[in-house]
Amino acid sequence: MSTDTTPDTDTSTGTSTDTDTDASTESKCGASTPDTADAGASTESKCGASSTDEKEVGSTVEDFDAEPGRLVAVGLGPGQPEGMTQRAQTALGEVEHIVGYTTYIDLIPDEITEDADDIYSTPMCGEVSRTEEAIDRALAGNDVGIVGSGDPNVYALAGLALEILESKGGTASMVDFEVVPGVPAAQSCAARLGAPLVNDTVSISLSDHLTPMPEIESRLHAVAGEGFTIAIYNPWSRKRRENFQKCCEILLNHRDPETPVGVVHGAGREDEATEIVELGDLEELGETDLIDMTTTILVGTGDTYVWDDRMVTPRGYESKYDY
Repeated sequence: MSTDTTPDTDTSTGTSTDTDTDASTESKCGASTPDTADAGASTESKCGASSTDEKEVGSTVEDFDAEPGRLVAVGLGPGQPEGMTQRAQTALGEVEHIVGYTTYIDLIPDEITEDADDIYSTPMCGEVSRTEEAIDRALAGNDVGIVGSGDPNVYALAGLALEILESKGGTASMVDFEVVPGVPAAQSCAARLGAPLVNDTVSISLSDHLTPMPEIESRLHAVAGEGFTIAIYNPWSRKRRENFQKCCEILLNHRDPETPVGVVHGAGREDEATEIVELGDLEELGETDLIDMTTTILVGTGDTYVWDDRMVTPRGYESKYDY
């Protein structure tokens, strides 16, 4: 069983950050972009959309006269070009416009972005405005790719795209909507640690951008007492250190302090770092560079052990077979 809880947006690999000062780009067919100091500011769209902000969709399908193009949600994987699937690279090579969070746009190989007709990016917290921009571009007749790291269905924008498209009176088939999967953070980080996810796994994001922390705490209590490996996304930022500290407290209420925990910072990035620690020592890592918004933490089960510097979570074969 694999379960993702506490959905967030554009944090699918645990690789988003709290700061991003890059300005958004001006669209050839779409909206003028929100200022970096106010990602929710209203914008005027040149492809048929009326004003929009982070809380209210501004246009409907009736505002567009063109034959709709395609909309493809593409997962970039862990961060390096070789971590992208061939299908993802092909999909981005086929679209005319690419839309995404600035940091994720920077992960796309240059040969793909240079070949695109237009690139539209927004800083952190502009997920609604840029998703609507991608939809408006597709409704205006363009083939559009909206990108995120990891997988589009894990703390990312595939669901938001469908919600906004529905709110505009459109349908998925109208824009030939497609999801191109990528390798999620839990899987790419597990590969660095050995074999910690071989059994049942639950994923939880500590970002309270969309889900109140009391609800996150409730979910942590619920899963920590069960026999799951827990993948923790977005564990720490300078604005909400207490979320990580509370998480460590809850985990220690349910699990042995000697439980193995794998910590992977920046998987697939130039600053990648990996460490395996005991649960009782996890909280003190919050004061180091190892844990931030680019980090994913994998908390082992009562059966997980460390062998030859690898985490191993038994699947259960040892109870049925002699080896």
